[in-house]
Amino acid sequence: MATITKKDLVDRISARMTTCHRADVKQVIQSFLDSIIEELGKGNRLEFRDFGVFEVKERAARVAQNPKTLVPVKVPPKRTVKFKVGRLMKEQLERNASSKPEVVVNPDLSPNGRVQSKKPAT
Repeated sequence: MATITKKDLVDRISARMTTCHRADVKQVIQSFLDSIIEELGKGNRLEFRDFGVFEVKERAARVAQNPKTLVPVKVPPKRTVKFKVGRLMKEQLERNASSKPEVVVNPDLSPNGRVQSKKPAT
């Protein structure tokens, strides 16, 4: 499983949209992310049909326990973001989960992943 960064997304989108410059795509993505943060900060719910829903949830104050010392610790209330997966994303994830990735073993690779030199046996 790979990690995709914002830069990776900008590169992919700008490659697909030949009429947009990379800098413009980066600005649009950053503006989009800033808007999400701003709206969630206001406590608003963001719904993107078939993609998913972001909403702020309030966690109540509670008493937890330090696992090392077993001393009770008061945990203050806090706000967190919940994401609920939308229909299309859920379907795509289920399709990908049902098709198991094929593992290809390259016999030329050593255990550390480097290509072994093929020297003739003497």
